Amino acid sequence: MFQKLYRWTLSLAESRHAPLALGAIAFAESSFFPVPPDVILIPMSLAKPQRAWVYALICTIASVAGGVLGYAIGALLFETVGKWLIEFYHLGARFDELRASSQQWFWAVILLKGLTPIPFKLVTITSGLLAYSLPIFIALSLVTRGARFFILAVLLQRYGEPIKALLDKYFAWFLLGLVILVVVGFWLAARVV
Repeated sequence: MFQKLYRWTLSLAESRHAPLALGAIAFAESSFFPVPPDVILIPMSLAKPQRAWVYALICTIASVAGGVLGYAIGALLFETVGKWLIEFYHLGARFDELRASSQQWFWAVILLKGLTPIPFKLVTITSGLLAYSLPIFIALSLVTRGARFFILAVLLQRYGEPIKALLDKYFAWFLLGLVILVVVGFWLAARVV
């Protein structure tokens, strides 16, 4: 079953619609969707390693654009959509901590959380709620999300063949690891200071 899913993911990665799907997932993940774009970025970069940097750029731009939507949810729709998203992901306690954090250090929160498995949507919504400077938020998001996706692109471009060989053999374990990473990210967001 997992091999079929892997082959399907690789065929999707090679389709002409793959960059659009990648952008859509990266956009949604930064504002409301729980699945990280790595799910499609990795197979796309392995299928076409010469395009890994382009895919990282698509992820970065779409992720920052999705972050602006998350910012808008926090700034304009917190009482309706924002609270629902925070409660849906069980991030209430962590959200209150971020909300109480000093504006002086919030730039570091944005940079740190953008690199970790902690859901970036928590940071984007909080930034809007706190009325954090939108231009600074966008600049910091470009830095942190760009770093995350371009580091991954460099690793996939450089070590793509051995990684692809491992994925060919252990795709089910890769999916399990990705699911665990997402779950741990949400757990960390809800429990860790």
